[in-house]
Formats: sequence, structure tokens, C-alpha cells
Amino acid sequence: MTTPLDEAFAAMQATPEDDTARLGYYDRLAASELFLLLEDEAQGNTIRPRIFPTADAQLVVAFDREERLSGFAGAAAPYAALSGRVLAGMLAGQGLGLAVNLDAPSEMVLEASALSWLAETLANRPEEVEERPEEISAPAGLPDRLLSALDARLASAEGLARMAYLVAVSYGDGRRSHLLAFVEPLPGAEPSLARAVGETLTFSGLEAGVLDVGFFRPSDPVCARFARMGLRFDLPEAPKPEVNAGANPGMDPDKPPRLR
Repeated sequence: MTTPLDEAFAAMQATPEDDTARLGYYDRLAASELFLLLEDEAQGNTIRPRIFPTADAQLVVAFDREERLSGFAGAAAPYAALSGRVLAGMLAGQGLGLAVNLDAPSEMVLEASALSWLAETLANRPEEVEERPEEISAPAGLPDRLLSALDARLASAEGLARMAYLVAVSYGDGRRSHLLAFVEPLPGAEPSLARAVGETLTFSGLEAGVLDVGFFRPSDPVCARFARMGLRFDLPEAPKPEVNAGANPGMDPDKPPRLR
């Protein structure tokens, strides 16, 4: 079965000179849930990845599907499930490279330097401001690749908000921008949602791209105006939690697992 990471990799391979396609791959990698092969079961929040020495580097391996990991390992194997962004931050500076989806259509090896670049890029967080838009209108002039990237990223934000509206806005000081307004965010999910939007902008390939992010209750009167004027994104509902000892580390992006 083809996965979103397979599709992003194929687009990058089809246009090797296109920086936008290359950035799109890294955006998809950062947003994907990856299954990191371990030497043994996690000990609390501490993990020991299986390391494969090669002539050029020491690699850990991860897959975007649990069955791909099992196929590579030859049997059920211990793993940690965590996002690509958490994995990049955890491995950066450790002198380790990352092999992604070995023996799959999107097989890729990221050297330690590439992981450090990715972690540094993902570390940029949007600034928090408190402004209420005075004028709201339909979004205009945004490139299709940004809209597609937002759609893909929000599709992976399961259960973090009910929906989001993209609108054009102006503020009391005369500043004009576009706003992605999240309606009924899960309490505590606001930083993750803002970070996801910031990463999408970073990897969109747009220069000086700016997109404001706001959070609103369904009862806020402004939500009716968002619904009339905005481009709506429905976020998937969160799946029912599954009990899996191998998948516990890394579930909280602000508390990444520790290596041992």
C-alpha cells in the first residue's frame, strides 16, 4: 500500500532539481509517525535503538508502517512510535544517521548532518501574539502548494481540533494577513497546532511566508464569519487509543524519549 511518505518521496525523485518537492518530502517526514527499531523493549521513557554500522556511518532504522518494520526485522520486534520531528530532534548531535523505509518504495538514508539541519529547522517556533481581526474576507493569492501542504498536515492532526478556517484578515493597526483559525482545539494542543502550521510554512518553499494562527471556541461570534468567508479544513477525529508497550515513548512531542 502506498503511503503519504511514498508519494512525497516519489515527487522528490521525479523532480530532483525542484527544491519545493524536496522540502515537501521533509515536511511529510517530520509529520509522519515513524516506527523506530529498538534493541529491546523501552524502559520507561528510555529507549535503545538498534544501530547498524556501515562503511560510512552508523544508522538507526525507522519505517512509516509497523508491517514494514516487521518485514525488515523478519518477525515482531520492539519499537518506539514517534513523529519524524521528535526523532530528528532526538538523534541530532548523536553522530547517527537515519535509514527510512528500507526495502520500501521510499527508501532513504539521512546522514547525521541532514538530521541536524532538519532538527534545527523544526526548532523554529511561531511567535505568540494576541490580536482580534477587525475585517474578515475570503482568502486570496495563496499558492496551491501551500494549501495542499496545509491540507495534508491538518489531516495528520487527529483529534487536536474540530476544524480550521483559512481567511484573510486585517487588524486594528492596519496589518493585513491570512489567519488559520482553529475551532474547539483540544486543551493543551494549541502549541502543537501552531508549530505544525509553522513547519508547513517553513517547508513550503515560500519566501517571507506569513500565516497567523488563532484558536476559538465554537460559541465565539466570529466563528460564524469564518464559516461564511473561510476555506474550511476538517480535522479527523482521534482514533481510539491502543495499548501497545512498544509505542509509548515519544507520544508527547514535548517529552521526547531518551537514548541509552
